[in-house]
Amino acid sequence: MVIAAAGWALTLALFSTILFSLSYSARRNYSALISVVTIMGLSMFFCVGISAVVKNWESVPPAQTAPIRLGNDGLILSNALNRNETSVILLKGNTESLGPRVTSRPDQPLIFQETAVASSYLPPVPFGDDTPWFLKSLAIDIRLNSEVFQNKFNEGFYSFLFYAGSLIFLLSSFGYIIKVSAWPLVNLFLGILIFRGILVFETFINTPETLGIISSFLKDKIPVSVSVPLIFFALGALMHLYSVLVFAVRRRQVDDEY
Repeated sequence: MVIAAAGWALTLALFSTILFSLSYSARRNYSALISVVTIMGLSMFFCVGISAVVKNWESVPPAQTAPIRLGNDGLILSNALNRNETSVILLKGNTESLGPRVTSRPDQPLIFQETAVASSYLPPVPFGDDTPWFLKSLAIDIRLNSEVFQNKFNEGFYSFLFYAGSLIFLLSSFGYIIKVSAWPLVNLFLGILIFRGILVFETFINTPETLGIISSFLKDKIPVSVSVPLIFFALGALMHLYSVLVFAVRRRQVDDEY
């Protein structure tokens, strides 16, 4: 559980740190080259360090804890995310799941049943998850990204360095896009949308189906494990080139005015 949480936090912290660093450097009008190089270096150091800690943590033996018996008398079955819905209290616990029970409904008196008898007037207990879809999808993409990071680190340091470096290079290339507006908050929301799109793209490109298409297209000329970082590098290079061209055009316009 700790290892999974650390991997999840690594991905979230990496994307968030680069986003807020680019936003801050854009507001302060720092040198774009110095900002990008600094952000890439610090992000890479942070990413390698946390991944090494997670890898070494796997070899630490778990603490010996006494087993906890679940399902004692009075076990409550309910939706953990919404307590204001129907719940069932098993008076004999999970040892007699069909035994006596008490059903609790919002704004209704408690109903006692000797056995679990199907009743038309009792709605089913809602054990569904009411979490919004966009939060679910974000959590899934972050978890998949953390798994890719850990798998790359297990494959070898250079494989991880190549993959993480290419992703950081791509994320750092959107510094110009984040300062297109005069309002910093608008730029921040634009950056969040862009980084969310990159996370979706990374999840999509690392699926077995997409990797199979890339492998068949390359015809084994380039290993699939190398092709994905190369795609990140190519996209990042295009964005950096676009930023340089825009900067050159604006500088030329300023020089022509004077």
